Amino acid sequence: MSNTNPWVTTNAPQAPTEGAAVLPPAAVAAEAMRPSAPQPGVPAPDTADRLPRVQQYATATVWWVGVHGGAGESTLAALGGHTAAAGHAWPMPAQRGIANRVVLVARTNHAGLTAAQRAATEWASGELGDVVQLLGLVLIADAPGRLPKPLRHLAEVISGGVPRTWRLQWHEPWRLGAPVTLDSAPSDARSILTDLQLPISAGLQR
Repeated sequence: MSNTNPWVTTNAPQAPTEGAAVLPPAAVAAEAMRPSAPQPGVPAPDTADRLPRVQQYATATVWWVGVHGGAGESTLAALGGHTAAAGHAWPMPAQRGIANRVVLVARTNHAGLTAAQRAATEWASGELGDVVQLLGLVLIADAPGRLPKPLRHLAEVISGGVPRTWRLQWHEPWRLGAPVTLDSAPSDARSILTDLQLPISAGLQR
């Protein structure tokens, strides 16, 4: 694990092209520098900026945690078999000796990105102990097209503080109420599930 502060970037990688499921090659090459566990010395956010914690008696291969309202965690849960949406709270295991595997979910607007940064900082501070295993962050496009430069830079900074980042492009049919199915989903949705080694569920509607 690198001693580099994951919240400080020097030569920021180029922004990903629209529709890319993962970070661009320059960022992929730097994956080994990303933290895979909480970092010593990272201060926890103020109490008001932390996500709630909810004890979960159900089991899931992966829990999708939306860091704000409308993040899209229920959509991902509909696509990935044996996964579940934890809402907007850390899913704390009911049994001792178990760590829940978690992926944060956020939209790519400023409010969504800053909420993701707060959640990632809370995890990095070690406040959650060893009962939450953070796998990464899914950034879901909040609008069609390329992100403005300030938002791209903020996304890059946040990506450096989590184990992995995936991007899910804008999908107009879902906005219009189309059923959430993998067959009609953007190709990067399948890539996310494949990277997480998740079974793929039948088409489920939100």
